[in-house]
Amino acid sequence: MKRESAEIYHTTFDWPPESDIQNRLVVPAGISEMETARKLLEYHRNIVRIIPSYPKILKVISADQPCVDVFYQALTYVQTHHRSNAPFTPKVLLCGPTGSGKSLQAALLAQKYGLVNVCCGQLLKEAVADKTQFGELIRPFFEKEMAVPNSLVVKVLSERLDQQDSIQKGWVLHGFPQDLDQAHMLNSVGYDPNRVFFLNVPFDSIVERLTLRRIDPVTGERYHLLYKPPPTMEIQARLLQHPKDSEEQVKLKVDLFYRNSADLEQFYGQAVTLNGDQDPYTVFEYVESGIINPLPKKIP
Repeated sequence: MKRESAEIYHTTFDWPPESDIQNRLVVPAGISEMETARKLLEYHRNIVRIIPSYPKILKVISADQPCVDVFYQALTYVQTHHRSNAPFTPKVLLCGPTGSGKSLQAALLAQKYGLVNVCCGQLLKEAVADKTQFGELIRPFFEKEMAVPNSLVVKVLSERLDQQDSIQKGWVLHGFPQDLDQAHMLNSVGYDPNRVFFLNVPFDSIVERLTLRRIDPVTGERYHLLYKPPPTMEIQARLLQHPKDSEEQVKLKVDLFYRNSADLEQFYGQAVTLNGDQDPYTVFEYVESGIINPLPKKIP
């Protein structure tokens, strides 16, 4: 390196012809053989974990060639590579009372767009069933039918949302958050959705959807007395209703959601509110358009 001008030279590829410049060149700090070897080791240790994050857009170019050739190969790749039309990785949050259709909409989004379907309640059940570290901490709350602490729920969610498929494909989350405190906790650990939908359904419709659900204890088949009635009187006679589907339990959950929904809607200022009391595929079309199209600009 030239001390006076800070111009950089190379003893093999770019050596200055002037002897006075040669005499005052100094070796920069941090490029000794030992230091360079350490940096290369650190690079190769980390790059193997970085490369899998970019499977469809990665271009490997040999840098062991003239700089101009490296530059033009990179430039050609940038100019010709067909990138995804998606303007962002979807991080979708579905909010709504019990029976509003969140699970179905999440399944439809996951199926069509390859998003990771993250159902909070299901994650907790799987953690307990798999006897994971967090599952063992959650188990006592399940056994006593108590609410799992928010801190534990967020840790289980973080573990799932940090997995490679969630990062690469995006995710659709439902079942959490259910109140403002939970929304703040989710935001504080870095999981900020870029699309939020509230599915509003009248109480009478929710009662119709949930209180008429039944299960056959013999076969495990699920029925709905209105939308999917049992095929025979014999089956109908043995059907059972889950205690959580009683009208009293449903009303408690719906009331709880709507007590907190105003704060949640204010917290997620760009949220889109949809009428969930219609054909589920019509609802899906609205959700889908809200993901594909730019966020609406709210008039101040």
